[in-house]
Amino acid sequence: MESVSFKLPAQMHARLEELARSDDVSVGQLIRVALERDFRRRESLLPRPRIEQRLLSPVRDQAGDVFETAENWGQLKERLLERGYILREAGGGLALHDAISGRFLCRTSEIGYGYPALLRRFSAPFPGHSHTWLLDQIRDVPIYVKT
Repeated sequence: MESVSFKLPAQMHARLEELARSDDVSVGQLIRVALERDFRRRESLLPRPRIEQRLLSPVRDQAGDVFETAENWGQLKERLLERGYILREAGGGLALHDAISGRFLCRTSEIGYGYPALLRRFSAPFPGHSHTWLLDQIRDVPIYVKT
């Protein structure tokens, strides 16, 4: 392990020592854990590379009609599962994953079904999605209902 020396404001140093005492760890350990947590957070925010269109075609072909005909989130999830896919939250949108392995396949927007469009169509956020504020944002736009 490398030894590093740096300056901190007195209040921050006092707070670090207080937290380290309460957690029964060294100040160094507290800083290492905080840095590791920040590194993981930053890595999770990095965009995934775009998938080549030729790799998206089979997914679009198998799942496209499900996205087109589903009338609500429950129906969409159920029909996708029948075809071997599951939907999961991915940042501010949704991603398709393999139902058995859980492997990431693509973002729904990459096959033409972005989260805002689905929000508008179903007039509800994806169950459990943390970005429920998106629904309030799109409600300023008229919601068109299929008849």
